[in-house]
Amino acid sequence: MAKGWESKAVELQIEASLTHDRTTSRKAGITPGQVDVRRRREVLLLSRARVQMDLQSSRAQRYSDQLNRALADIESQLSALPDIA
Repeated sequence: MAKGWESKAVELQIEASLTHDRTTSRKAGITPGQVDVRRRREVLLLSRARVQMDLQSSRAQRYSDQLNRALADIESQLSALPDIA
């Protein structure tokens, strides 16, 4: 029974967050495309931070090589995103 309440609470939090994002973006004059770009940038920045942390703690050369390739891919995706003021 508790699981149902927890999942419902999470669902309501997500819905509230999305509603807040929509109203905030409308007030600020931000287009839905710009919101998507900002979210994509945030996801990529978080991914980059995670890969960098993993790279610092990695001891296996093959894994470090894989992480370096992932980092390069993330960097290229970040540079491909349009700049939003």
